[in-house]
Amino acid sequence: MDFTFTEEQQAAVEAARAVFADVPPDGVPSPALTPGAVAEDFDRPLWSRLAAADLLSLVLAPEHDGAGLDTIALCLILRESARVLARVPLLETSAVAMTIQRYADEHTAADLLPRIGRGELILTAASNGRSGHDPAELAVTAHRDGTDWILDGLQSAVPWAHGADRIAVPAHTPEGHTVLALLPRTHQGLTLAEQYSTSGELLAELHLDSVRLTDDDVIDTEGAWDWLRGVLATGTCALALGLGESVLAMTSQYTGKREQFGHPVATFQAVAVQAADRYIDLRAMEVTLWQAAWRISTGAGGPLPPAADIAVAKIWASEGVRRVVQTAQHLHGGFGADTDCSLHRYHAWAKQLELALGPAAAHEETLGDLLAAHPLA
Repeated sequence: MDFTFTEEQQAAVEAARAVFADVPPDGVPSPALTPGAVAEDFDRPLWSRLAAADLLSLVLAPEHDGAGLDTIALCLILRESARVLARVPLLETSAVAMTIQRYADEHTAADLLPRIGRGELILTAASNGRSGHDPAELAVTAHRDGTDWILDGLQSAVPWAHGADRIAVPAHTPEGHTVLALLPRTHQGLTLAEQYSTSGELLAELHLDSVRLTDDDVIDTEGAWDWLRGVLATGTCALALGLGESVLAMTSQYTGKREQFGHPVATFQAVAVQAADRYIDLRAMEVTLWQAAWRISTGAGGPLPPAADIAVAKIWASEGVRRVVQTAQHLHGGFGADTDCSLHRYHAWAKQLELALGPAAAHEETLGDLLAAHPLA
């Protein structure tokens, strides 16, 4: 594994930094002071700037007007977006687009992907299942009715669904196969109920009642959902890393200026040790993230399947980002809970990322199952 980023990946990071440079983390009301959602929609102006900078087509192939980059490049961009708590469905849209490109038929890919790259088509994915603890693919059933598909079930906590054009919904067939439906948001039989995330964002609970779809709207290629879920989990790790790095930087600046007994609190050994421990957490989050992204991008073999590297990365991301924000709150004292300080926003987002696609314990179980199925020599 080579951690050196290519010139194209580094150029993408520079473009992302330019786009995100003027994004304020406190651009919407505080989730601590808002009983419902902090906003009805995502940041559409920012989405337009991402499209203009060709960052929405970054992972699309050249034949679909894209740059042809990989999951590593996507994670680099997501890392930058999380530093400013960018309120855009960048992970979900990009991950579903990559799945369409990899698993859908040529007609579907040619129809959807160029519009996605131009920012005209917004995508999201239903990955939470009914409760967040059960596999998402088991929450919806899919069966054939002639040449069509009929879907029934429920998916909760779907991010950005109220503003998306298509929602990727995994569903299981009577034969135990998993298909991936590209469900239009406004479709007969589909209703969306409002839910709210820890970070104050508007989520959706999807109710599917005999939703009828044609073959063009369903990807039944083996492995499509597993691959999409892996990219979503890895991208979530990238978001956690970027957020954690910003929080540690905020903590360093604050403790360097805050004085007690005539000295900056950063010079106290107890403070320095806690900050150092969190720096180690971030480096572990980083190395496991790039390992997972590298396995996805290259298809490289190993003693365990890529799912094991993804599980390890998500374990570190979930536990690491939680420890980083908790230590930051502690070292900021009461100021960290002040709603005039942006730290509480990062804390709320960190909790959302910690639990997204399963907490650390769920991925520890996955890793255990993989180790049992693939014993190491």
